[in-house]
Amino acid sequence: MQTVATGVWISLAIYFILMIAIGVYAYFKQKNDVEGYMLGGRNLGPAVTALSAGASDMSGWLLLGLPGYMYASGVVSIWIALGLTIGAFANYLIVAPRLRVFTEVADNAITLPDYFSNRFNDTSHLLRIMSAVVIIVFFTVYTAASLVAGGKLFESSLGLSYDLGLWVTAGVVVAYTLFGGFLAVSLTDFVQGVIMLIAMLLVPIVAFTEIGGVSEGMAAAQQVNSEVFNWTNGVTTMGIISLMAWGFGYFGQPHIIVRFMAIRSVKDVPVATAIGMGWMILSLIGALGVGLAGIGYIAKTGAKLDDPETIFLFFSQVLFHPLISGFLLAAILAAIMSTISSQLLVVSSSLTRDVYKLFFNKNATESQQVTVGRISVVVVAIVAIILAGDRNSSVLELVSHAWAGFGAAFGPLVILSLMWKRMNRNGALAGAIVGALTVIIWVYGGLTINGQPANSVIYSILPGFAFSFIATIVVSLMTAPPKDFIVARFEEMEKGLKG
Repeated sequence: MQTVATGVWISLAIYFILMIAIGVYAYFKQKNDVEGYMLGGRNLGPAVTALSAGASDMSGWLLLGLPGYMYASGVVSIWIALGLTIGAFANYLIVAPRLRVFTEVADNAITLPDYFSNRFNDTSHLLRIMSAVVIIVFFTVYTAASLVAGGKLFESSLGLSYDLGLWVTAGVVVAYTLFGGFLAVSLTDFVQGVIMLIAMLLVPIVAFTEIGGVSEGMAAAQQVNSEVFNWTNGVTTMGIISLMAWGFGYFGQPHIIVRFMAIRSVKDVPVATAIGMGWMILSLIGALGVGLAGIGYIAKTGAKLDDPETIFLFFSQVLFHPLISGFLLAAILAAIMSTISSQLLVVSSSLTRDVYKLFFNKNATESQQVTVGRISVVVVAIVAIILAGDRNSSVLELVSHAWAGFGAAFGPLVILSLMWKRMNRNGALAGAIVGALTVIIWVYGGLTINGQPANSVIYSILPGFAFSFIATIVVSLMTAPPKDFIVARFEEMEKGLKG
């Protein structure tokens, strides 16, 4: 037992040291200005952009949630993976190139609320304030949920206390985010993305090999669950649509699309798309493979698995040498930490640009804003640790709907702002409010469909996204068109896309 613990800790120690070393490197590499700290100087290469977006997107869901879903439900879980793949690809095609150009054209916008405000010349700051509040509240809570995953991982896999797991996870993330800013977050995400991909391919290959190959594993799985290969097992047509609707969320996730604002050039987007989609497809196949291999392995060996979402952890402990087990645990931490760091930086950037500079110090220098950004990282992390202290907090229930909330509030706003020159500030504000309220009412308003909670029948992002889209168009057409200089900026963005 001691050998196992030692081997695991050696791998984890190497991982932690590597993350902090990258943060130190980024600190000396980047410029000490706002664009450098919050966007990496808009100089990310396509590979770093792609893997950073992927790693910050997937979180622990890729290594725990999706394999567990496959293990429990069978190939019906492929629908959500398919929806996410289509959504991510559309995000690269529609949002990435336009947002890269337009954020620079729109007075060099650094944050998403920055972009919304500058895009529509919102002198009232209502759009910026509304966007900033959504980001600060939801991402602080979202960060807390990610920390909970880290705490439970330390508790269940390493035999350490839950609270210690919270502080270690948060401490390492804060260390490299605080000093290295966006560049450190992106570079660590790149490394974490590589670790996650290797883990997701290694585990199912070894697991299937242990039980005699893929065909043997699939046969064993079908003996245990005759519906394992039924693509519609337990779900209706609307259920399948709801699973695939997860893809709509991509258009409104600030921690993902901020990577598009930071890529070196719009000419790098096609390469980033190829790398990002390749990484995502292979990772999703690996995650589904882990779940499928788990059904066959448990059936053939008679092993016991209490929680389907621990199948990856189970394989890491029973199939591999302690050093490799440590590497696989590091892959889970990588998934968790890459999301935490991205969320911390987005929140701190918004606190700096959309709260401190707007309300407290309009003439803040570049160095002052960077300092406030670093302080904000620490403050948000501490608040998130406090929220995560109660693992049974209702906060976690809120977070389960954050993807839908962001997707509905910001998704149509982002797409239409990049594609439709007639859109105005009033339409943007109406769409964002309608989208967010629809998700909240759909989930917490007591609505039912055929006697069942509405959200269990139709995922809240579907009505939220649709109503937001409609509200944005209707209100824009009913109110005054944008001024000529705003239209001119849009046309400048279109020219920028052509090189």
